[in-house]
Amino acid sequence: MSDDSELPLPECYEGPQAFERFDATMSAFLAVPKSLVLRRQRAYRKKLDAKPTRPGPKRKEETPKFEN
Repeated sequence: MSDDSELPLPECYEGPQAFERFDATMSAFLAVPKSLVLRRQRAYRKKLDAKPTRPGPKRKEETPKFEN
C-alpha cells in the first residue's frame, strides 16, 4: 500500500483561491433577506404546533400588540 499523505485532498484550497471560494459562499449565504428567514421560521413553528402529539408545553398564541 502506498503512502498518499503528500497528495492534497480535492476539496482543500489554499491562498487566493480559498479566499475567493469563501467570499462567494458567504455572499450567497448572507444574501437571504431576514424577512424570508422569519417567514420560514413562522411556517415551521406553525407546522410543529399543528401536530397533536407534540411533546412539551404548548406555545402561547401571539396576540397583536396595540400601541396607545
